[in-house]
Amino acid sequence: MLRKVASKGTKMGKITEDYMRRGELVPDYIVIGVMEERMNKPDIDNGFVLDGFPRSVRQAMALDNVIKKRGTIIDIVLNVIAKPETIVSRLSLRRSCPQCGSIYHLRDKLPREPGICDECGSELIQRFDDEKEIIRKRFEVYEKQTFPILEWYEKRGKVKEISGELEIDQIPEVLKRILEDC
Repeated sequence: MLRKVASKGTKMGKITEDYMRRGELVPDYIVIGVMEERMNKPDIDNGFVLDGFPRSVRQAMALDNVIKKRGTIIDIVLNVIAKPETIVSRLSLRRSCPQCGSIYHLRDKLPREPGICDECGSELIQRFDDEKEIIRKRFEVYEKQTFPILEWYEKRGKVKEISGELEIDQIPEVLKRILEDC
């Protein structure tokens, strides 16, 4: 959602992109506004998955307020535990299609033709936030600013852990088992 805001070239988009390029968290007032707008769309009536949000206790509190108004709750918070090297490797090898949004990986999910999207034929790119230096910075920021959210949700009995060291093809089955237990 934030990348979409950043791509629009508006004042808010430029501010968002600037933070993302530095590997810093986008300010809560922007993230919360984007989240509130998205959470009020009808396509989430039967459920939703949030990836990388919330990233601060303030954002978690705002999310709770928005979903209470919708009459829903957070069922589960997945905490993916992985070594920093694993995270850097996985994200820095990711490539995406700027046209259709398809995602590839230089080790785990190669396109049929190197550097070309299988779906639309566009040239694949490495997003700026998938560069090794930015990923390392994001991980440092996570440890300092995002980790307290786990405590927030642990107190509510919502946190389930999954190993981020698993092979990519093992993760769907593990996630399915965790979600079935909810």
